[in-house]
Amino acid sequence: MQKLPPLRALQAFEAVARHRSFKAAAAELNVTPTAISHQIRMLEQICGKALLQRRPRPLRLTVAGERLYPALRSGFALFAEAVATVGQPGVARPLRVTSPNAFASRWLVPRLPAWQGLHPEWPLEIIGTDRVLDLAAGEADVAIRYARCAPKGLVSTEFARDTFFAVASPMLLARAGREGQATFDIGDLTHIPLIHYEWSSGDPHAPTWAQWFAAAGLTAGDSSARRGRHDLSFREELHAIDAVVAGQGVALCSNVVVDGLLRSGALCKAHALGLPGFGFYVAHAAGHPDLAAVEGFSGWLLSTAGTPAGEHPA
Repeated sequence: MQKLPPLRALQAFEAVARHRSFKAAAAELNVTPTAISHQIRMLEQICGKALLQRRPRPLRLTVAGERLYPALRSGFALFAEAVATVGQPGVARPLRVTSPNAFASRWLVPRLPAWQGLHPEWPLEIIGTDRVLDLAAGEADVAIRYARCAPKGLVSTEFARDTFFAVASPMLLARAGREGQATFDIGDLTHIPLIHYEWSSGDPHAPTWAQWFAAAGLTAGDSSARRGRHDLSFREELHAIDAVVAGQGVALCSNVVVDGLLRSGALCKAHALGLPGFGFYVAHAAGHPDLAAVEGFSGWLLSTAGTPAGEHPA
């Protein structure tokens, strides 16, 4: 087995990285700030790199520290879980499922009662994050990955592929004088507020409004002449969806992610033109120690992918 640095040094760094404070870390570990500083300097010597940027304040992690901290955080969390369950026979450890935030909130969570009804013996812990967690390092058991192609190095299956449509709330249609009509015209979309959100992947071919207007046949000048004055931009996809539901504008949304909102009538397609999206993959590391639970969840996800929330697969 590979030799590890002293546990006290790892604990000290994890606590400082979490609190961003030597004083708070020392109080948690019941030692002095000087002792914490000594442990971290020892760890930095072992790693051969600085882990913390101490000046100027506030305390920040270096690139090396940012790389080390998530692994330590997950490792100590796993230790705590294992210790807590050692003396509790029959208590199953939750199956940790990581998923993009918007998909988890709008698609997965509404369907969880169906999973719980079928498999009460396998509790779930849903980790909604747009960060790609490392399954091999034990950060999660199952991942729902949204990508152009299957993730490498994992056992994976595509269970859905989406299309991006311009969507709006019925109240926005009514305010625009199109009450009772199904969609906007292209011309309408050149003066109605558009809602944008960031693509964390940075994919140059991601379905954006620029791509949509180009597919609709508008020139760059036609579409850019009105951009910016009334538009809204969000970092989080979920916040953009909330803004659309509130009638604040039109957004390009995945028909998979907003499926429930489209079915309920909270949102409607504002135009028939769609842009191809990516695939949703359920993935896990080969040789996972609890393959029964992992494969059980993966199989359930595949069977329920085409089923509305609240309904059971045929």
